[in-house]
Amino acid sequence: MDHTEKLAAFLAGITFDALPPEIVHKAKLCVLDYVANVYGSLELGAVSGVVEYVRSLGGPPRATVLGCGFRTDLHHAAFLNGTTAEAIEAQDGLRFGGNHPGTAVIPAALAVAEEKGLGGREVIEAVVAGYEAADRPAAAMHPWHTLGGFLPTGTCGTFGAAAAAARLRGCDAGGMLNALGCAGYLVPLSMAQQLMGGYTVKIVQGGQAALAGLMAAGLAGAGITGDRQVFEGSELKGGFTQITTRAEPNFERLTEGLGEHYTIGDIYFKPYTACRHTHGAAQATLELMKEERPDTADIAAVEVFTYGMAVIAVGKGVAERDTFVNAQFSIPYVTAVCILDGTLGPLQLTEKRMADPALFALSKKVSVQMDEALNGAYPDKTSSRVEMLLRSGRRLVRQVDVPKGDPRDPMEAADLADKVRFFAGSREKEQTERIIGMILNLETIPDIRDLIGLI
Repeated sequence: MDHTEKLAAFLAGITFDALPPEIVHKAKLCVLDYVANVYGSLELGAVSGVVEYVRSLGGPPRATVLGCGFRTDLHHAAFLNGTTAEAIEAQDGLRFGGNHPGTAVIPAALAVAEEKGLGGREVIEAVVAGYEAADRPAAAMHPWHTLGGFLPTGTCGTFGAAAAAARLRGCDAGGMLNALGCAGYLVPLSMAQQLMGGYTVKIVQGGQAALAGLMAAGLAGAGITGDRQVFEGSELKGGFTQITTRAEPNFERLTEGLGEHYTIGDIYFKPYTACRHTHGAAQATLELMKEERPDTADIAAVEVFTYGMAVIAVGKGVAERDTFVNAQFSIPYVTAVCILDGTLGPLQLTEKRMADPALFALSKKVSVQMDEALNGAYPDKTSSRVEMLLRSGRRLVRQVDVPKGDPRDPMEAADLADKVRFFAGSREKEQTERIIGMILNLETIPDIRDLIGLI
């Protein structure tokens, strides 16, 4: 098998002029969504702690820490910019890979482009290449990689960051191959148990992948070699996909349709700041509240019916001392805060909001259970049905089969621009509009530093 070599050659040869217009557009939307998530994450106390720790380390001012007003060394800037892209849990994702490539790929691409003074066309090339390198191994192992205890955003994201950085450094096919090989050696463990336990170190997975990927590309550029079969492995059975999944990987997904089908086209966006498995319940609840607006005192119980994977991943409740990570992965919390606030954005995850006793009391009225019909429709549909029982005996019901942001019900440029405005909070509005406009015309920017300076 030579899947790694084929993929590396393809990644090294990606050019802006050969990309389909819809793929160029999707790459710009991914960057726009990325900026929204950076802004939103800055509302979280845990993010402030990570930022201040890295700031205290000093470092030459070579790359910008977005939204934070300072610059630091290349690797730590990418680490912070990946952390802020990840922490609010509103990042983009690949449903049939379980990963969130943008949180690793885009910070690595922006760091190198800023350092070298490259333009928007080059950034788009790097983003598309990075998503291919992150998404394809994730899809080859899905869902067994995640079920084996790994978070593919951190693991597979490292390959994406390495590919994006190598593309911007002008690596040929051999250099790209070494960048991927080095990435396989530096890839973080990214324990899913940390997420499921609600530990806030989870928020750095995109940043750690961006940092490791940058290092891998830099080492490859310095002549360091890596395994030429890093994905599929050899007869030694030591390839990345071989040692991080319980089942036989689908190796064909590493290279099938190269140049004809770009995985970035399959990316979904999130309108809400929570795990994607909660979004059907969140959307259904918000739609019910917009129509009916029942008094919360009149709500006797809320029953959420969904598919089995959602019950496992996000069906649990929250306790008063739990973290915002627990809340992001809890249908009871998400449903309760949607009822009370009528929205689910950055402020719904702050320590102050989570300290509200009324919120936790309401969350305890929410139960989650698997529905056989909805489970049977999974994974084609990620359906959830919310049934709100009022004390009068009335039952309010709403079902969502394809949550907003899926390519089948997409968030378009106007939706993502609104997301940037919403997550930007009190930031200067005219500057925010300039940022939105520049990203939507990213290919016309001769020097990416003109955009980064505004963020």
